[in-house]
Amino acid sequence: MDAPETRELEYFVAVAEELHFGRAAQRLGIAQPPLSRAVQRLERRMGVVLLERTSRAVSLTPAGAVFLAESRKALDALAAAVRRTRRAGRSEPRLRVAMKPDGDAGLMERILPEYRREPEAVAVEVVVCGIGEQAPMLRDGRVDLAFLHDPHDDLAGFDTERLLTLDQVAVLPRGHRLADRGALVLADLDGEPFPRWRGTDPGESDGPEVHDVGQLMQLVALGQTVAVVPESVRRQARSDVVCVPVVDAPRSSILLAWPERTRSMAVAAFVRLSVRIAAGDPVAGTAPQT
Repeated sequence: MDAPETRELEYFVAVAEELHFGRAAQRLGIAQPPLSRAVQRLERRMGVVLLERTSRAVSLTPAGAVFLAESRKALDALAAAVRRTRRAGRSEPRLRVAMKPDGDAGLMERILPEYRREPEAVAVEVVVCGIGEQAPMLRDGRVDLAFLHDPHDDLAGFDTERLLTLDQVAVLPRGHRLADRGALVLADLDGEPFPRWRGTDPGESDGPEVHDVGQLMQLVALGQTVAVVPESVRRQARSDVVCVPVVDAPRSSILLAWPERTRSMAVAAFVRLSVRIAAGDPVAGTAPQT
């Protein structure tokens, strides 16, 4: 069969995300009948059923779930190609680097002045975003580099360098029953309300959804949640919360990531310098693993 067209992928993704043809048609700005026909033609050409339809509901088949994931990747790749090409064609090139607040554990304040001295350096624009937004921004081409966190972020499609490896701490309200402890184990936190990080499965936690560190600190201070996070969060801790080491929590790594097969001297220089600075950090982390 011929490869699906971009428009067909967009139509299918809209229906698969909305699970309702009417809402999907409204989102796309088209009438519902041609949308239904387009999805039916796509299914016939592929030879598989992507959507189960009843008079009351629309649901994804197993094949449809796979095609949704792959369609999103394809659309992101196309959008990324357009964005990166446009940036490459500018008369004054620049790097866009995504990070959540303090997601670099303080590295950027040392990286940026040193990078400006590199022969391959270009202007750097730092894009500060919410929790879980860095990887999607890198994947769809809105940024060239991103500080990601292993094991929390999806690293598929990226090359990475490990910069720092951090222990984890529990962030607790100052009046919490465990706030005076010198250290904790994960079992000490059984029964506590944990946050639901943006973009994760709603079934993973019944706590409040958290979009950024500032919001997390507010919710912890109010007693709405506790969290186990990398120790670099101490830099943003408020006076009404405490950070207690969790000795058996798996360590968290800060990675610098960029799209696979990138051929940019500016990106290479930024990565090379970042690794060198992280390796010489005497406090926050360990030497990078390559």
